[in-house]
Amino acid sequence: MNAPLDADTLNLTKFGVGQPVPRQEDPTLLKGQGRYTDDVSLPNQAYAVMVRSQVAHGVLKGIDIAEARKMPGVLGVWTGADLNKAGYGPLKTLIPVPNRDGSPMKVPTRYSLATDKVRFVGDPVAFVVAETLAQAKDAAEAVVVDIDPLPAVTDAREGAAAGAPQVFDDVPGNLCVDFHYGDSEKVAEAFAKAAHATRLRLVSNRIVVCAMEPRSALAHYDAASDRYTLYAGNQGVFGLKHQMADLLQIKPAQMRVLTGNVGGSFGMKGSPYPEYAGLFHASKLLGRPVKWTDERSGSFLSDQHGRDHDFDAELALDKDGRFLAVRMTGFANVGAYLANVGPLMGSAGVTRNLAAVYRTPLIEVSSKVVFTHTSSVGAYRGAGRPEANYFMERLIDTAAREMGIDQVEMRKRNHIKPEEMPYKTASGTTYDSGEFTTLLDKALKLADVAGFKKRKAESKANGKLRGLGIGDYLEVTAPPTKEMGGIRFEPNGDVTIITGTLDYGQGHWSPFAQVLTERLGVPFHRIKLIQGDSDLLIAGGGTGGSKSIMASGAAIVEASDKVIEKGKLIAGVALEASATDIEFKTGRFTIVGTDRGIGIMELAEKLRGGLKLPEGVPATLDVSHVHEAAPSAFPNGAHVAEVEIDPDTGWIDVVKYTMVNDFGTVINPLLVEGQSHGGVVQGIGQAMFERVVYSDDGQIVTGSFTDYALPRASDTPSFRIDYHSVPAKTNVLGAKGCGEAGCAGSLPSVMNAIVDALGGKHINMPCTPERVWEALNS
Repeated sequence: MNAPLDADTLNLTKFGVGQPVPRQEDPTLLKGQGRYTDDVSLPNQAYAVMVRSQVAHGVLKGIDIAEARKMPGVLGVWTGADLNKAGYGPLKTLIPVPNRDGSPMKVPTRYSLATDKVRFVGDPVAFVVAETLAQAKDAAEAVVVDIDPLPAVTDAREGAAAGAPQVFDDVPGNLCVDFHYGDSEKVAEAFAKAAHATRLRLVSNRIVVCAMEPRSALAHYDAASDRYTLYAGNQGVFGLKHQMADLLQIKPAQMRVLTGNVGGSFGMKGSPYPEYAGLFHASKLLGRPVKWTDERSGSFLSDQHGRDHDFDAELALDKDGRFLAVRMTGFANVGAYLANVGPLMGSAGVTRNLAAVYRTPLIEVSSKVVFTHTSSVGAYRGAGRPEANYFMERLIDTAAREMGIDQVEMRKRNHIKPEEMPYKTASGTTYDSGEFTTLLDKALKLADVAGFKKRKAESKANGKLRGLGIGDYLEVTAPPTKEMGGIRFEPNGDVTIITGTLDYGQGHWSPFAQVLTERLGVPFHRIKLIQGDSDLLIAGGGTGGSKSIMASGAAIVEASDKVIEKGKLIAGVALEASATDIEFKTGRFTIVGTDRGIGIMELAEKLRGGLKLPEGVPATLDVSHVHEAAPSAFPNGAHVAEVEIDPDTGWIDVVKYTMVNDFGTVINPLLVEGQSHGGVVQGIGQAMFERVVYSDDGQIVTGSFTDYALPRASDTPSFRIDYHSVPAKTNVLGAKGCGEAGCAGSLPSVMNAIVDALGGKHINMPCTPERVWEALNS
């Protein structure tokens, strides 16, 4: 009979790295006890409502606020002229993308409220603050905005054409960036000598982010301390603190950002929005907090949208189907104003991810990043990674069909091999690890691709068309940023992790606690997590780009090592031994060669009890550490989708879905599976349901859930998921990130399956029943 496990070993067995530990926060959220921004109320707070343009493009001739000011409960009405007079700064983009000639991109100045022109439906022009929300709404409706309408353009390709309506007078041709990467001459030579070239026009349709929680903010200026406190959903309080300080033209030390639970973001809540400066302006003048919460109709208009790329894609191959070059030429829509990373996705974002898992000797990307009279386009789950993988996988499937080569065989012929690692791609990235062919084989077996012919025949007997598609993807995670790893031993015996990533639905608490349990042996259920108070952070890269476990995880590991260093000195005193004779293992400090020791939690308790320490020995185990950043990682995988199409109606059902992923070291398989499911469903949504449509005069036609379709649970099958983990060599945990990979695998696999069911006929997203029926009957 086996001896029972001791408490420390049991803790690691149940809650260490690799265990499927449930999310710590779920009981609170499921009972409705979460605290989102709109749940926060401060004494004597007032309420703000925005006044937005109902015209996509026009000269702002005047704003009549006289009647609104007289209405019951109204505390103030302010316009852009008021904010500009107060001296607030402009909203800024964070990532500059150079033109092909090296010159800087066009960055029009955008202040929080429009003053000269309006440039999209939803452009904020004024705001009202009142005692109650109802009073603020009534007064906002009384504001009269005089706009002289002008022609509008909403499509990037059309916006770049000669004679198109201009979004900014000083941005000729609406061209923000004329981006180019690659050697045009060598690429042209590769196409000239190619045995075959595949060409497709590929559109990555614009989507509304549709986070479950609309944007909300509560601003409070405290005159006594001269400090500004913002309660708002975001993706990292440290970064937002500094961006807000820049916007308000104050010192960072004067700014504090507090964030509780966040009901989704997917990139959309990652930066300051125009509403924030006005809220502080009102708070400062009124001497009271001011709250604003958007409604769903406002979210459709004013939230940053996602995707919206239109490319002519080309793949050159030799007679055996080996890739010679890939060339992308197209347009990226950034909307009326630049979001914080707006120019990136359709330029460098596509470029860095286009090679995927393949030996692709030459890559050329030419994209015109274009302003239009639409909502800003920002990061959305993947931010260029899913698009690039979608483009490449659609080219490969089409090329295989055109050349009569099996699609699996073509992929394998071009796979980068393990023995070629580290492998430098044509886009300049260097892969450190991956076993792409082995992983694909594992996915094909798990998906029972061998039995597809039988299933296709069964579908045909039932009057349905069945197709199979593969998405063999790789994505480059976000670039490195500094990250805090703080560990604090609390008076009540808890241990708190303090770090600058931010959980907006990912479930950071459990996996971060698992890393700490693994390193220090701290009881899992005594670990707490703080991310949402900028005053407690000394660094913070925020959450985005599938990097949280690499950033915060590595910071926790390094901070744990510092705790151990300090602990050995303190344990030496407690055990009356030399610190050089102390070792640490499984949560205990012991004297080498003896069974005498003390657990880390007991040692912390002794410190709280007043353990007398000689000079030079630390008085606490607490650590405040900054991780200097690990390089990007390269999560990859193979997704296999099967769809059935009803030829009479064009309706599509995703009937089978299998994925095998390489996320390196999987810290928590339960959470990774959940993240994978979510990403896949969002990919299915873009492929089959979601699309923002504008009228010719710039009105959003799909402005509510009546007209904008999201996937439901009934639109997805049960997912089969497995892993082929090859630990990353670029970070201490060996992790590769997983949050956005579901989109990168699902877009190509679902679309390739649909095209397969259509007999190879190309169709662009979204594959609505109408479009599918037209493809079948054209």
